Amino acid sequence: MSKKVLIIAGDAVEALEIYYPYYRCLEAGYDVTIAAPSAKKMQTVLHDFVDGMDTYIERPAYGLDAQAAFEDIQPEIYDGLIIPGGRAPEYIRLNEHVPNIVKHFFEAQKPIAAVCHAAQIFATIPEVLEGRELTAYIACKPEVKVAGGTYIEENLHVDKNLVSGHAWPDLPGLMKAFVGLLEKA
Repeated sequence: MSKKVLIIAGDAVEALEIYYPYYRCLEAGYDVTIAAPSAKKMQTVLHDFVDGMDTYIERPAYGLDAQAAFEDIQPEIYDGLIIPGGRAPEYIRLNEHVPNIVKHFFEAQKPIAAVCHAAQIFATIPEVLEGRELTAYIACKPEVKVAGGTYIEENLHVDKNLVSGHAWPDLPGLMKAFVGLLEKA
């Protein structure tokens, strides 16, 4: 039976951070569901760095269909969770269903891949980070620490069932580690 993977996102999700994991999971033969605040075509964004700027820039990227709304997700039927970054985590963490969805994967010790700004979601459920280590985009370091986690100054980090990556250049390692955990589950 095929593994079932849930990706949670929303508008302004970073394009590479959702497309790469999505296609990698499809390539592996997994059944993948993308969930968002509502089932609709999401607008992804491209984050990039420009010489002379102190932070990244954002441009519109591709549209991508979310097949399900958060309120319709039953996390217990999924084997793994992927949380891409971009600006989506900033506001989807406020959705009443997202904390319980994410908490399920921590409590059940199912594989979780979190990249870049995904750590913002964990700030709404700090109990999942107590005693945990992870990396994230450097701007999320204060939120990781406030939530009780230990921020690791590496591009990729694995702590039990949680695979975390700093940003989109780290996706190959992130997905290799995630798929490895998923195949053992």
